[in-house]
Amino acid sequence: MLTKKSSRRDFIKTSATMGMTSLVAPVIIPSGVLAAPGRTGANETIHIGGIGVGSRGGGLLDTFSKFSDVKIAAVADADMNRCREIGKIYGADTYQDYRHLLDREDIDAVVIASPDHWHALHSIHAAQAGKDIYCEKALTLTIHEGRQIVKAARKYERVFQTGSQQRSSSDFFRACMLIRNGYIGPVKKVVGVNFPGPWENALPGTPVPNSLNWDMWCGPARMHPYHPEIKNNRGYPGWLSVRDFCGGEICGWGTHDIDQIQWALGMDERGPVEIWTVGNPYEPWIALRPDRTGRFYGARDPVIHMKYPGDIHVEFSEMKNPNGGALFIGEKGEIRVDRGTLDLPYKEWYNMPLDKMDIQLHTSDNHYRNWIDCIRDRSRPVADVEIGHRSVTACHLGNIARWISERTRQTGARLLWDPEQERFTNNEWGNFYLDRPRRKEYSLPDEI
Repeated sequence: MLTKKSSRRDFIKTSATMGMTSLVAPVIIPSGVLAAPGRTGANETIHIGGIGVGSRGGGLLDTFSKFSDVKIAAVADADMNRCREIGKIYGADTYQDYRHLLDREDIDAVVIASPDHWHALHSIHAAQAGKDIYCEKALTLTIHEGRQIVKAARKYERVFQTGSQQRSSSDFFRACMLIRNGYIGPVKKVVGVNFPGPWENALPGTPVPNSLNWDMWCGPARMHPYHPEIKNNRGYPGWLSVRDFCGGEICGWGTHDIDQIQWALGMDERGPVEIWTVGNPYEPWIALRPDRTGRFYGARDPVIHMKYPGDIHVEFSEMKNPNGGALFIGEKGEIRVDRGTLDLPYKEWYNMPLDKMDIQLHTSDNHYRNWIDCIRDRSRPVADVEIGHRSVTACHLGNIARWISERTRQTGARLLWDPEQERFTNNEWGNFYLDRPRRKEYSLPDEI
């Protein structure tokens, strides 16, 4: 634990000696010049650190490196071979323990693309360390984690962008603007994709590569036997499908759908009030071997339903939207939006000016540049942390409804959700699933 007389350097040295047990101590260090009170750093280079530099993390760093006012200064990953490969590209320093990266006062911001089960600790510690944050979706593994991340971002006044990049897409912006401004009348129903939930892992153990700290990679989750298919996430089941590491595709791809639905309905800081399932009770899929045949399209029972304020019915069922969007059904017409698809009822709506409409939504034309610009002027980005938390919360609620159907062997029961208190009001099993146990040495901070 830090004391008034201890230094950040001493803290890192001590925690490295003790192991990850010290992770629970608050990580509080002075912010960099860009985050200093009263300074925007308009002419300063923004020094970025990458935490989790696999395929997605490496791609994000490549994107940010193309901005002339950004420098990739350091990277951290549990796999040192991968870490060194990425570090070499940018001439960046490399660390296996991300806390060493956070200790550096020259790092202004971090890009977090670790597996979902690490997002909470990485984000909270980065906020405590005075770093601005870009964190990939799905933002969290549990609803409780999301609220803790929001608390940390607000307390330490961090600029926090969630990687829901469709908030910066012109098609989705146009669709949401038309819906919010009443062009299809009051929305009565929304139809999205019923993405599968997570798998139960039963892959056999294989030797751990010398470059990988597997204990650190598993982190807050219970230890699993190492298998390359889990870590590399080349297909199903990768970590993106394993219950201890992610919420499954309902949280992976599904969070894009939910994010657009909540944007269009004006529910960015609220969410559904009822959740239920219809169909066959949920049967968790078990990954016994690393073949991938048919897995993406399996495990979609039962169908998830939600009710939003205003008696708006949202149904997640099989449809032609492959990912990212939804079908909005209003009293005066329908709008379907997806990646690469925007179906509007009238041709003139495609080019209709949006800047004179009564309701104006926050958007950008470049999700990554939006974060950098907000770091400079200290404004909130287009996919602020509260938005990211609320979007994935709805995904978690869908999983919880399925898990309850698994426990009870029936569907149809309405789960009543209070989006203000973020608790179920009629089902304690639902509240049991709001968080998960963590290994003691990777606990969340007791206070934020």
